[in-house]
Amino acid sequence: MVDSYEVFKDQILKLTTIDLNSYKERQMKRRIDALITKHNIDSYSTYVNTIKTDKVLYDEFVTYLTINVSEFYRNPEQWQILEKEVYPYLTNQFGKKLKIWSAACSTGDEPYSLVMLLSKFLPLSQIKIIATDIDKQILEKAQCGLYSDKSLKGLPQEFVTKYFTKINDKSYKINDEIKKCVEFRKHDLLKDSYPDSCDLIVCRNVLIYFTEEAKIEIYKKFNNALKREGILFVGSTEQIIQPQTLGFTSHKSFFYKKI
Repeated sequence: MVDSYEVFKDQILKLTTIDLNSYKERQMKRRIDALITKHNIDSYSTYVNTIKTDKVLYDEFVTYLTINVSEFYRNPEQWQILEKEVYPYLTNQFGKKLKIWSAACSTGDEPYSLVMLLSKFLPLSQIKIIATDIDKQILEKAQCGLYSDKSLKGLPQEFVTKYFTKINDKSYKINDEIKKCVEFRKHDLLKDSYPDSCDLIVCRNVLIYFTEEAKIEIYKKFNNALKREGILFVGSTEQIIQPQTLGFTSHKSFFYKKI
């Protein structure tokens, strides 16, 4: 492809606010080159000039980069319980400066949802979420923070208005002030050591893919990673049978307290 990819990245940032530096360059460049070649365009500069005036191609490019598999505030009623009942409990137990881990965070919708929820109570400068996943490519997408409109369907409108920039009719980019509150790390739930002294661990809609033996092992590790009376928040299909055998008691539906 003719022209400099570095210059192209700068031009795309100015045009769309999408920072291609957040993606793994070799893989992303190959994908973008294929997209440009599909339209018989042989240079980055020509492509940029084209999408400046051609809304169809512009939207195609943004959609090509947009993450479509994530979902903010999945099961909104459970996030209401977190806000109205669990968060007050946690701050009463541990104070306002909570250590929160979003495990198997995938494309970042969960830790970013946590930041936005906490922003109702704290300034962003005081919020820090640890977010981990085994997939480095997924973490790169999470750090970029580009999402489809479908991803935001369960998110309170106040957060969409305040913390997202609309790129086109189907794509939104999360603001940098929210991104700065999340520390992403690569982590394998089965092999790697866990963060310690957590007040809240959120791991939702992930353990359904593990064997029963692996689930038990992970729940025990989560228990060890929590402070006494800390909370584990799980997905709507992941209720723990006999939580006492794993060192938990049911606090609310889908919320388990370390005993």
